Amino acid sequence: MNYLNAVFWDYPEFTDLQKLKKLIAENKNNSIYLWVLKRFLEYGRVIDTLNFFSLEEIAVNLQKLRLSKYAAKKWRRMIEVYGTSLRE
Repeated sequence: MNYLNAVFWDYPEFTDLQKLKKLIAENKNNSIYLWVLKRFLEYGRVIDTLNFFSLEEIAVNLQKLRLSKYAAKKWRRMIEVYGTSLRE
């Protein structure tokens, strides 16, 4: 099963792994990047999200995104627990 279907159920063109990686790489500094990041943070599994984004990238952009309370709390906790290497 393609785990990207859970993140992009309504955008099937983004369920191709290589195309999605290329899209993220080509749009690092714009709203498309943030939109894809938000989709992963809201709908993706942690393991899948971390295949595309580092905890550092998530931490830097977390405040820019309008996440649900649940997703924001989950990702703040992930950064708190597993992001210690970011501060060392």
